[in-house]
Amino acid sequence: MRKNLGFLFHKVRWGKSKKGVTSARFMKRDHVSSEPVEVQSVKIDCIVTSRFAHTVMTSVALNQDHTSQEISFEVELPKTAFISNFSMDIEGNMYVGEVKEKEKAKEQYVKAVSHGQTAGLVQVSGRKMEKFAVSVNIAGKSKVTFVLTYEELLQRKLGQYEILTRVKPKQPVQEFKIETHIYEPQGISYVDAHATFLTNDLLPLVEKTYTEKKAHIVFSPTIDQQRKCPGCDGTLIDGDFIIKYDVNRAMSLGDIQIVNGYFVHFFAPPNLPRVPKNVVFVIDRSGSMSGTKMKQTREAMLEILKDLHEDDHFALIQFDHIVLMWKASLTQATKENVILGMDYVQTIQSSGYTNINDAIITAVRMLIRERSTKKLPEYSIDMIILLTDGMPNHGEPAERESRPFKIQENEYARAAIDGKMSLFCLGFGNDVDYGFLDKLCKENKGMARRIFEGSDATLQLQGFYNEVSSPLLLEVDLRYPDNAVDLLTTNHFNQLFNGSEIVVAGQLTGNDLDNFLVEVYGQGSKEVFNVQGLASFVDWNVVYPGEEYIFGDFTERLWAYLTIQQLLEKSKTGTQEERDNATAKALEMSLRYNFVTPLTSMVVTKPETEDSPMIADKLTEGYAFVPSTTQTPPTYFVDGDPHFMIELPERNDALCFNINDKPGTIFSLVRDPESGILVNGQIIGDKKIPPDGVINTYFYRFGIIHKTLGVKLEVSTEAISVFQDGKWVKLLWSDEASVKGTNMDLLLTKDRSLMVTLKDSVKFVILLHKVWEKHPYHRDYLGFYTLDTHLMSSTVHGLLGQFYHGIAYEVTDLRPGEAPEKPDATMFVKGQALNVTRGWQRDFRRDVKNGENVPCWFIHNNGTGLIDGDATDYIVSGIFKTI
Repeated sequence: MRKNLGFLFHKVRWGKSKKGVTSARFMKRDHVSSEPVEVQSVKIDCIVTSRFAHTVMTSVALNQDHTSQEISFEVELPKTAFISNFSMDIEGNMYVGEVKEKEKAKEQYVKAVSHGQTAGLVQVSGRKMEKFAVSVNIAGKSKVTFVLTYEELLQRKLGQYEILTRVKPKQPVQEFKIETHIYEPQGISYVDAHATFLTNDLLPLVEKTYTEKKAHIVFSPTIDQQRKCPGCDGTLIDGDFIIKYDVNRAMSLGDIQIVNGYFVHFFAPPNLPRVPKNVVFVIDRSGSMSGTKMKQTREAMLEILKDLHEDDHFALIQFDHIVLMWKASLTQATKENVILGMDYVQTIQSSGYTNINDAIITAVRMLIRERSTKKLPEYSIDMIILLTDGMPNHGEPAERESRPFKIQENEYARAAIDGKMSLFCLGFGNDVDYGFLDKLCKENKGMARRIFEGSDATLQLQGFYNEVSSPLLLEVDLRYPDNAVDLLTTNHFNQLFNGSEIVVAGQLTGNDLDNFLVEVYGQGSKEVFNVQGLASFVDWNVVYPGEEYIFGDFTERLWAYLTIQQLLEKSKTGTQEERDNATAKALEMSLRYNFVTPLTSMVVTKPETEDSPMIADKLTEGYAFVPSTTQTPPTYFVDGDPHFMIELPERNDALCFNINDKPGTIFSLVRDPESGILVNGQIIGDKKIPPDGVINTYFYRFGIIHKTLGVKLEVSTEAISVFQDGKWVKLLWSDEASVKGTNMDLLLTKDRSLMVTLKDSVKFVILLHKVWEKHPYHRDYLGFYTLDTHLMSSTVHGLLGQFYHGIAYEVTDLRPGEAPEKPDATMFVKGQALNVTRGWQRDFRRDVKNGENVPCWFIHNNGTGLIDGDATDYIVSGIFKTI
């Protein structure tokens, strides 16, 4: 049995019977633990040495039961951090993670899985954090100590550094402690500590002391102080513990520190005047931005416009498939003009669909024209800020090009921007192609940021704008003696914004530190910024006498961290050779310094057997180390009442249609005569006729056969039945199960999803949608998703199967539809001209409750003209029948 700090998991596996025949067996809960797992200690120790944070999370758990239990350790760490160590101490035996190249770790993982062994350290990426989770089986009355170490360079944003620690112990803990030491030789200007869970009773427990050059923060409530109420098992400790601080900045040259042959230079000079900006706001108003997104965008833009300075210039462009300008040129941000701009923003309404390319080109042309006619201040920065939630999906050849890689190669959107202006992108929501936006910005002197959907989206938009709204210097160069330094990190920066900081690190090759000349060049608001001087160094033993550090090589590890981060960025742009070289160097350094990065994985060998590894991967937004020619694999699915969706990633598009028939009808979804694969689905109707007289139908039962492999599976809203060795074995949706067989694997997530993997063939995912059981009309229903469809033969057919190898079509004559946000168009497909409508269907794979909107071309009348024949041609007589 498995214990996850109080959560039980029910395992199912393929095993061997006494006769040696493969059969399905359950690992029954013969003994239910009456003694829970006791988390005895949770400690978070963080030492920040000149912005470089080294955090160690330690948790001790005791299995109070007499029988063995599986105990889980889960923590969340910052997305910008690299894990550098993980270990488990079980009754004096230490098990330590080893960082390996991702592909080699994957081979080890696949080998373990193929032998039926457990494997996997799971990380889930969120807004600022990602999850690290591992479980291990512990004997009765035994302890386990988990230790996780991660490191990160704190980034200065809006004038401060932030140390974010997420704590969710799930129960009161005998020994709970968060302790942070900050060492900053520059001097600490202020420190603040707070937590989202602090009550009036807990607030005095945050002890904060700091002197000129060091700070100490500790929070250690007793077990009774942690409880929600006297005697309660629930804990108040659930949320974020946040420390914010900044350092003194007296020198315009910045601060340089040297330890063990490596140096780091922090540059953020005080009291610089801001550089005026010329900013074009490019706002996506396509149909998918309707509702809350558009409302939040307008709210954010109203606040952003208020923050413009009078010496700034601005323009407003809104776009869907058509680009509209507020004015043909940029306008000075006087109070009167800002008010007029705010009035215009409030009129923006969503409709149509997305044409990013024309919108960017319009903004670029406007800035080039204004600059060439000298209508803008000589010493000012040109910026484009693009806000979009979607992919480019409209355009014509040449300039009106919609494919992402063509936008990047476009004469205006790349060549014209290069060296003249900066492009910043705000990607709204989970569906946006963030990797595309990130690369587009990186190649054009800007950066991208994902805006997460939620009530605080307006604040997220304002926050990003505030980061880039006050440029202080342009084209900043930090220079050092050629004969004194080597292995420099990036030392040229396009901009320095108010509240941020430039960091350069490198290795020292000379010993003449008394003549270490540093020069900084940049373009200021009215003149060239140029400072130079001899670097002064800190003697750490003098500043911090008697202090012991977790590691004395922080400058080298800071340099390695920064170098790897920059190499990962370089691996996304440039020629193929440049990308390959950057990737190879980043991998080599990740292994040398034991960092879990997007190129490496940490392999942890579980105590049960040396051949049962777990893999910890780094999930970092925007990184995709695959050839540029690789396409996202398509997904074909049916969900809802019932909505069919055909994804076409090579066209950044999708097609959709509904099928309506009487309840009880069984449809052929997939039929592949060559491989013997068959998938049928049966629909069910509402409990009774709703007031509007329209009965909704949903799929509630699927039959899956693979004749060649001898697989037979029936999935309904009540249960999953597997036919094996002449008999049926039933699983319940209330189970948590992993079933591994010779020809088929099943992964059942309790009350949520079933993944069916057929050996050397296609993979299916079935989602369970549970409806309130007392709902007067609706019932539970299923969604069906197909993956790896390229493995099917050319003979595959069915309502979904016929599209597995693509569909040729063209869309023209865009025109207003019945609803403003849903335009109509003409689709030419299979020799016919169909009237289609731009709309959305919901993909529930990542959010089974609410789903995510996917834009698609909707084909009316049960898909007539798109599907072969008529919908009735796909009706079959039984759940496992072909006719």
